[in-house]
Amino acid sequence: VQLQASGGGSVQAGGSLQLSCAASRIITSEFTKSRKNWYRQAPGKQRELVATLTSDGSTNYQDSVKGRFAISRDNAKKRVYLQMNSLEPEDTATYYCNVDTGSWDYWGRGTLVTVSS
Repeated sequence: VQLQASGGGSVQAGGSLQLSCAASRIITSEFTKSRKNWYRQAPGKQRELVATLTSDGSTNYQDSVKGRFAISRDNAKKRVYLQMNSLEPEDTATYYCNVDTGSWDYWGRGTLVTVSS
């Protein structure tokens, strides 16, 4: 399975970005049943879970991004998205998509988001 994240970039505080993660070499049914996550890792810090989307559509967010970020999916296209609004300098990090099938845990390479004040 390969995960390719894209959509990162540099924005000013208050701006928006949408991250996208495309999965390949995974059958659609397995992707559909998987848990999808977005993590981030800021320089000098540990990787942290930002958002989760379960197979039944339930979502969960880190407190610091609630109301600003939204995770979504397109199972037919095997894509996971992270809409990020009202970005803050503290959101600066490399963002990673993760697909957890329950049997296997897959990671993408990450996409860098830089938010300037």
